[in-house]
Amino acid sequence: MGYLTLAGDAHAELEVKRSRFLATVRRVPDEAAALELVAEHRRLYHAAGHHCSAFVIGPNQALVRVSDDGELAGTAGLPMLNVLTGQGLSDVAAVVTRYFGGTLLGAGGLVRAYSGAVSAALENAVTVRRRQLELFRVSVEPGQAGQLEWAVRNRGIAVRQVGYGRVAVVLTVAVASEGVGALRSLIATITGGSASLQPDGQDWVDEPGNS
Repeated sequence: MGYLTLAGDAHAELEVKRSRFLATVRRVPDEAAALELVAEHRRLYHAAGHHCSAFVIGPNQALVRVSDDGELAGTAGLPMLNVLTGQGLSDVAAVVTRYFGGTLLGAGGLVRAYSGAVSAALENAVTVRRRQLELFRVSVEPGQAGQLEWAVRNRGIAVRQVGYGRVAVVLTVAVASEGVGALRSLIATITGGSASLQPDGQDWVDEPGNS
């Protein structure tokens, strides 16, 4: 369950008949961040003729946008998007900037170049899986906090936040529903039954150890 996204930026450059294709793929939380990546390419490569883009956002790939930015319709943005969705990615934007080399590539050549540039960038990318997990808070004595946090992380459970107070430390953890029972047992063992899990909703979380 869940979906893949990127752990960080990745880049690639292709040359096809003297045209240069400069690709960036980036993890983005929303449409504004995707558009900022396009604007960034325009600033960095202001002399280039085309800055084509595609992005897909949401756990179910609900929001998608493509732009051919002056290339033949359907030869840039959509092929780029197909590469992203074909690899099961979401919350990801891709931008490919083209410096024209003087030779027309035709529709098929453009499709291959733009999709190939995104594919090449993704070969350099590190991915991470996201799942919708259960959130819980647990309040423990300061002397128990370090041992509990280490034990929780050691079992591959994400610790979202640690709040330090004068009399207690509150850990917010994210765990799959099938792991709640084992987590309760772990907390009971470490704290001698003095602490318990308090439900705190759900959230989409990067799974530890899946990059």
